[in-house]
Amino acid sequence: MSNEKHKVQLVETERRKLIAIVSKGQNKAVVIQRAHILLKVDEGKTDAEISQLLYVSEQTIRRIRLRFAAEGLQVALEDKPHAPTGTEIKEEQEARLIALTCSEPPAGRARWTLELLVQQMLKDGIVTRVSPETVRLLLKKTNSNLGK
Repeated sequence: MSNEKHKVQLVETERRKLIAIVSKGQNKAVVIQRAHILLKVDEGKTDAEISQLLYVSEQTIRRIRLRFAAEGLQVALEDKPHAPTGTEIKEEQEARLIALTCSEPPAGRARWTLELLVQQMLKDGIVTRVSPETVRLLLKKTNSNLGK
């Protein structure tokens, strides 16, 4: 992909802001790296040259350039907000998980597994969604052991 399609032409205020970001080092590393990328693109360097200079992939450079062209400087520098995971479990749900873990496992099973606990919690309506990893972390936090 050519630099011409999503050209980065910084105005003087943007350039000063980016130089301040890379000079002070008081931002997140990813923001500083993106500022370096935008400055190098503005200098006319190719994606391949910038990739070699800054040790980032050409795809990262293209993505930053595209975000700058489409949405402006601030969006190109900052991370997009992530969607909430929705795996937060309330105390009541946590208590029901512990009680379930301490109960008899399903017929034909010697003990509960994380997957079985997730299935049972969903079936019983304790939660609407939960991952085995969330269950594992909650059990670890309470020092519960599936093997005993």
